Amino acid sequence: MSDTFSLGGRTVVVTGGGGGVGRGVALACARAGAHVVVASPRENGEETVALIAAAGGAATWVRCDVTGATDVQAAVTLAVERTGHLDAMVHNATSRRSGDPVRLEDADDTLLGDHMAVTLRATYHCATAALPHLRATRGAFVTMTSPAGMEGSFMLPLYGTVKAALRGFTKSVAREWAPYGIRVNTVSPLAVTPALAHAYQEDPGLEARTTSRVPLGRIGDPETDIGPPVAFLLGDGSRYITGQTLVVDGGRFMNL
Repeated sequence: MSDTFSLGGRTVVVTGGGGGVGRGVALACARAGAHVVVASPRENGEETVALIAAAGGAATWVRCDVTGATDVQAAVTLAVERTGHLDAMVHNATSRRSGDPVRLEDADDTLLGDHMAVTLRATYHCATAALPHLRATRGAFVTMTSPAGMEGSFMLPLYGTVKAALRGFTKSVAREWAPYGIRVNTVSPLAVTPALAHAYQEDPGLEARTTSRVPLGRIGDPETDIGPPVAFLLGDGSRYITGQTLVVDGGRFMNL
């Protein structure tokens, strides 16, 4: 692997790395040579670490509820204590209710609060905890948005709202951190995840409708389709890219 695409010697924290897209990102980063700190609230993070170890990579699991600043800070501290530095932070964690279809008139403050805590407040926690260390390494920060945040999504008004806000946060921080040499980007993936599988169950016609709108004709795989582009944004090959939304969806959304 060329240096351009290598993460060798680097340390990456991935929130929500216990499954779905987060696991795919963790596996891809480890395959590129990074030591990955898998931050997840449940023990499935240990499963991700085991998969990385089985493939010859290096990883550490830390229990982390991203809605709490203390947990996020602990994850970053562990990464630095374990390896001596932090080179990248990927905030992938999202609400477990992300795929729950609900009309706006049926939503409530509890659902809104859940989306805001896991997506927006947690992004703030991740950014503030990582900043001092990313300044030292001139590192990278990546958030995960969604097509719902760019074009809206039927029956997902609150999810679409917070994902749209996340793009604004990412662009603003990209401008603020550019003088430090820190690159900040967001990725909009379309992948087979537990949340998407749940959405399919709730709406039996959703899978066929979604796939039919993807020019490449399939829904992405978290490890082989989504993880590598995220890993690219963390390495030297993307050193002149910041403040951007990288859409990784088989061509479904082309109107940026």
